Order: sequence, then structure tokens, then C-alpha cells
Amino acid sequence: MTIDDSLRRTALLGPLLGSALKEWLLLCLLTRREAYPRELAQEPGFALLAVQKQLAAPEDGGVVYSRMRGRTRLYSLNPRYPFRRELEALLRRALAALPAAERERLYVPRLGPRRSC
Repeated sequence: MTIDDSLRRTALLGPLLGSALKEWLLLCLLTRREAYPRELAQEPGFALLAVQKQLAAPEDGGVVYSRMRGRTRLYSLNPRYPFRRELEALLRRALAALPAAERERLYVPRLGPRRSC
């Protein structure tokens, strides 16, 4: 089974959101509060470009926002999004329905990007 198959198998909101990867990204942002694209790409094993493209539409729609910390772009769920509470409630329900092993993958502690000298 590939990583993509694993995400599709456990994706509950994928059909609603348009992709299992987008669901994974939103669940990660819910559980981790903020994350940078490379961190989000590492765990499911997706290409960085795929993660960045999947974050573009929610960012354009105001669901997700990004900010720069140094040279690193950090993404978060937008606290000003009008349906934030409803979205978070839906994501929490999807999170609760995931198998325990999949939930644990979402709570990986962030170490931060490497420093450049």
C-alpha cells in the first residue's frame, strides 16, 4: 500500500474538500496550530510542491493564512475565517473518527526548520 492509498483509505472529508492531501493538511494545521510546508510534506511523504499547491486554494479563500518567519513561510488556520468554528468542529469529528495510529501521525512535534549559517 502506498502512502497515497493510506491517506485515501482514512480520508473522510477528502470527497468534500477535493483531495485526501488537503484533508491531511487541514487536520495537521488543526492539531499543530501552525506548520511550514516541508514539515507537512514529510510525514505523508508527498512532494513539497504538491503540498504548496494544495495550500494555495484554502489560502486564496481565506481558510488558511500564512506568514513569514525569517525565510520560512508558516501556515495556520485563519482565525478570522467566518466559518472557523464550524470548520474546526468538522475537522475534530473527522479526527476522532480516524484510527489511533493515523491520529498519532498528526501530532508529531515540530522541531522547526534548520538554521542556515
